[in-house]
Amino acid sequence: MNHMDDDALLAALGVEVVPIKAEQHSPREERIMAGFEDILRFYQAHGRAPAMTEEADIFERLYAVRLEQLRKLPEAQALLVEMDTPGLLQPGAATTVDPDSLDDDALLSQLGVETTSDNPDDISVLRHVRSSATKRAAEDIAERSACDDFDRFAPLFEQAEQELQAGIRKALRFGRDTSVEQGNFFIVGGQMAYVAEVGESFKAPNGKNDARLRVIFANGTESNLLLLSLQRALYKDDTGRRLSEPDMGPLFGDAPEPDDLATGTIYVLRSLSSHPFVAEHREIIHKIGVTGGKVETRIAAASKDATYLLADVEVVATYKLHNLNRTRLEAIFHRVFAAAQLDLMIEDRFGQPVRPREWFLVPLQVIDEVVERIKDKSITGYVYDPTNARLVSA
Repeated sequence: MNHMDDDALLAALGVEVVPIKAEQHSPREERIMAGFEDILRFYQAHGRAPAMTEEADIFERLYAVRLEQLRKLPEAQALLVEMDTPGLLQPGAATTVDPDSLDDDALLSQLGVETTSDNPDDISVLRHVRSSATKRAAEDIAERSACDDFDRFAPLFEQAEQELQAGIRKALRFGRDTSVEQGNFFIVGGQMAYVAEVGESFKAPNGKNDARLRVIFANGTESNLLLLSLQRALYKDDTGRRLSEPDMGPLFGDAPEPDDLATGTIYVLRSLSSHPFVAEHREIIHKIGVTGGKVETRIAAASKDATYLLADVEVVATYKLHNLNRTRLEAIFHRVFAAAQLDLMIEDRFGQPVRPREWFLVPLQVIDEVVERIKDKSITGYVYDPTNARLVSA
């Protein structure tokens, strides 16, 4: 059989070869189709049309505006009919934006979108997002960075965790109380977060009051996100929680609780350690504890226990109390003296580094005052100011 090329073979078989003409679209039509493809991808990812809502990010808002304008373009209906399998261009599939309520250019300007066509009304062409929109999106996301002064906040997180475990604080579903104030604790994205600073209030584009926050996270990072952004994140997070303010509960009372002591002793110890720092500040370094037994028995083996700095101790004060809840009482001391907790690393008997707790750089007279305020139940409104070595209003 003689060799025949493809065309000759097809001709011998009676098959006529007709060149296929590629469908041609103008640059404008190509841009319209590309813009609608973005909307289709959004629909496939979310199962709905893009909408202009408070929760929507900048891209969804852009797609919502684009979709409404495409619905008004007669040529778009014919051009996109085969692509529009979900029926997004039909009037019944409206988004929550009302295109007649806002001027197109003003709306696009607010969103940070420029029109780049000879026809200023051709807003189906979206090519450039201005820096203002990029800035707004970045503000909403507010990436975290390392917290350089995290040592200031670490004791607060430890204290809050202890208060949660002791029942002094509760983790409440976010929603009933949506306020965000300095000193609040939240759980968002599985991380405990502390609102360290709240900036000046200003009006957000939606008319609500907003403010720039400094939020510290328990993992040592921080963010300067917006107040409304934090609220939205807590709303959307099924595990988002607000930590209630400390509820000291019945430290003393007639009804016994599981951790109550019929008769208890608050004891204050001073270390006899030869550690240079301890020796230099011996008069103001104190360990505060609570026991239901004898203090002497509790400290008998202090020199072998890293909790007591591997040294003997002397008892400098004791306070007898009745019907007290030990867990809550210890949590109160940790809360009040959090800023003065001793940060000292020593090695235990096996050479392992340990950081003893319950030691504080606090004068004995201030501890006396705290105990008195515990008795009269006024302690909940005070914290210790280490700079001036006195209690101050919280």
